[in-house]
Amino acid sequence: MNQSSKTSYDAKDIKVLEGLEAVRKRPSMYIGSTGQRGLHHLVYEVVDNSIDETMAGFCDNVLIILNNDGSVTVVDNGRGIPVKKVEKYNRPAVEIVLTKLHSGGKFDGEGYKVSGGLHGVGLSVVNALSEKLLVEVRRDSYIFRQEYRRGNPVTDLTKGEKTDTHGTIVTFYPDREIFEDIDYKYEILAARMREMSFLNKGLKITLIDQREKPEKKEVFLYSGGIVDFIKYLSEKKEVLHKNPIYLKNQEPGHEVEIAMQYTLGYTESIFSFANNINTTEGGTHLVGFKAAITRTINDYARSIGMLKEKDENLIGEDIREGLTAIISVKLKDPQFEGQTKTKLGNSEMKGFVESTVNSKLAEFLEENPTIAKAIVVRCIDASRARNAAKKARDLTRKKSLFESGMLPGKLADCSVNEPELCELFLVEGDSAGGSAKQARDRRFQAILPLKGKILNVEKARLHKILSSEEIQAIVTAAGTGIGDEFDINGARYHKIIIMTDADVDGAHILTLILTFLYRYMHKLVEDGYIYIAQPPLYQVKSSKEVYYAYSDKEMGKLREKLGNKGITVQQYKGLGEMDPEQLWDTTMNPETRTLLKVEIEDALIADDIFSTLMGDKVEPRRAFIEKNAREVSFIDI
Repeated sequence: MNQSSKTSYDAKDIKVLEGLEAVRKRPSMYIGSTGQRGLHHLVYEVVDNSIDETMAGFCDNVLIILNNDGSVTVVDNGRGIPVKKVEKYNRPAVEIVLTKLHSGGKFDGEGYKVSGGLHGVGLSVVNALSEKLLVEVRRDSYIFRQEYRRGNPVTDLTKGEKTDTHGTIVTFYPDREIFEDIDYKYEILAARMREMSFLNKGLKITLIDQREKPEKKEVFLYSGGIVDFIKYLSEKKEVLHKNPIYLKNQEPGHEVEIAMQYTLGYTESIFSFANNINTTEGGTHLVGFKAAITRTINDYARSIGMLKEKDENLIGEDIREGLTAIISVKLKDPQFEGQTKTKLGNSEMKGFVESTVNSKLAEFLEENPTIAKAIVVRCIDASRARNAAKKARDLTRKKSLFESGMLPGKLADCSVNEPELCELFLVEGDSAGGSAKQARDRRFQAILPLKGKILNVEKARLHKILSSEEIQAIVTAAGTGIGDEFDINGARYHKIIIMTDADVDGAHILTLILTFLYRYMHKLVEDGYIYIAQPPLYQVKSSKEVYYAYSDKEMGKLREKLGNKGITVQQYKGLGEMDPEQLWDTTMNPETRTLLKVEIEDALIADDIFSTLMGDKVEPRRAFIEKNAREVSFIDI
C-alpha cells in the first residue's frame, strides 16, 4: 500500500475546487479555533502534507523546528511540491497549492493512493493564516523559492541553484492578528509527532525547539509501528500478556493494522485512526473491530468449554475491560464526517475490519492457548463484576438515590431550572462547603460539599465505584447517569466547577475527581462542561486597598508595586480560611473570577496522564511528578 500506483506527481495532478476568501474571515471553520488548538493545527497540516508523501512511499524523514522568532519550519525528503505551471491558471502548481482552497494532488486518486487530508485545506489554510510564509521546493535538480504574506504571493517562484536533493521546506509565521497566542507547546507537538511516527513504521520525525537554551531535540523512529505504540501506551500499566497481539490485512484499495494488549486495569483504551487521522468519534472501522472481537472471544470461550451452553454470551463491555488497542486503516477514498475529520463513514470498512479480526484473532487464540485462556478468564471475571455492579446499581435505586427527583441531602441546589444557566460547585470539605453556600448566588449556583478524598476509580470496578457515597452524590446531582447509562441530555448544570484547596491535598482531590469524570462521565469533559476554580493564594492589604494574588509570581509583582512597608499579607492555606464575601469576590463571582476550562487536547495524552498519576505503578508516577512539578501549575488534559 505504501507505493503509489503512479509515481508521477506533477502540475497536471493538482486539482482546485474553490477559492481561499473565507479562511481569514472564519478561521475556526477550518482549524477548529484561534486558540492553542488552532495554532497547533497549523503545524499538523504542514506535517500531514509531508506524511502523505510517506504513505505514497516517497518520504522517510520529516524535521520540525520551532524557531526563535516564533516561526515553524517543516522539512521533508518527499518528491517536492510540483513547480510547473497549471494550465488553467497559468501559475506554478506550488502557488496553486498554497493559494487555492481544496487544491492538491489528492482529489483524482492519481498523485496519491492514500492521503490524510481529504478536505485538502492543508497548506492553503496555513498560508492564509500566516503573517509570512516561505516555501522552498527541491525538485527536478533545482531549488525553487517563493514568499507569501497573509496568503498572497509577494514574489514569483524563483529558480535557484542546482541540487541533487528532493523535498519541500515550509517556514510559516502564525498571524498575530488571527491567533490569541502564538506560543507553541513543545509537549503537545511531541505527542502528536510520536503518534505519527508510530502510525508510519520506519518514518523518522525529528522535533527541535530552538527557543530553549540548550535547544531541545527528540527523534521519533519506531521500527515496530503500532506494536511499539501499544507497548508505549501500556508501559505504565500492569499487563496480562507480555507481547501485544498484532493483526494485519491488505486488499486492493485498503488495509488494516490492529495491535492490542490486555492490562489488569478496568478501563478500555481504544484509539482508531484512518489515514493517520485520529478518528476520535470512531466510525465504521471501530464498529467492525468491536463487533468482531466480541464474537471471536465468545466463540473461542465456547469452543474450549469455558462458556457453557447455559451461560449467557459475554458482552462487548466485558471483552473490552482493560483492553488497550490501536486500529489503523488506510484507504483510497475515505469519507469523513465533518470538517474536523473525526468519524470514518466508509461502509465497506466495517465488513473488512470485522472479517480480518474474525479470522486472524481466531487464528491467534488457537495458536496461543495460554494467552487465550488468560484473556477469557479476564473477560468472564469482568462479566461477573458487571453483574455485581448491576445489582449494586439496582440496590442503590431501591434506596431512591438515583431516582429522578431525589437529590443528595447535602446538595444546596439553585432556583433556576435552565441547565445552560446553572453552575454546580464541587467543593472540598464541609467547612468550605458551608462558606460557599453562604457566598453563592442562589439563583444559578448550586453547592455540593465533598468529604475527604473520593475513590480512585483507576483502581476500582464499577460496583465498588457505585458504592461510594461521594460519587453517588456527584452522579445524582449532575443528572446524567454514569458509564453506559450516561445521557448528556439529563445534565442539570452546564458548568460543573471543581473547587479545592490550593495545596497538595487539594491537587490530589482535584485529580481524583477529574479521573472519575474523564473515565465515567467523559462526555461532560468532551463537551466543555467541566471547569476548575482558581482561588487566590494570598490576600494583600495596603492602606485601604485589598489585593489578591493567585500565584507566587503575582505575589512577587504585587510586592514590587506596593513595596514591603505598610502591607499585611495573608496566605490562604485552604478555602475555609476565606469568609463568604471573600470567596464570592475572588472565586465565585462570574464578573471577577478566573476559571480554567478542562479540554482534551489529545485523548492519548489524557489517557496516558491518568494512567501515570492514578495507576498501580509507582515509578512512572514519581518520574512524571519530578519532571513536571516545577514547571507545571496545571496540566491541560
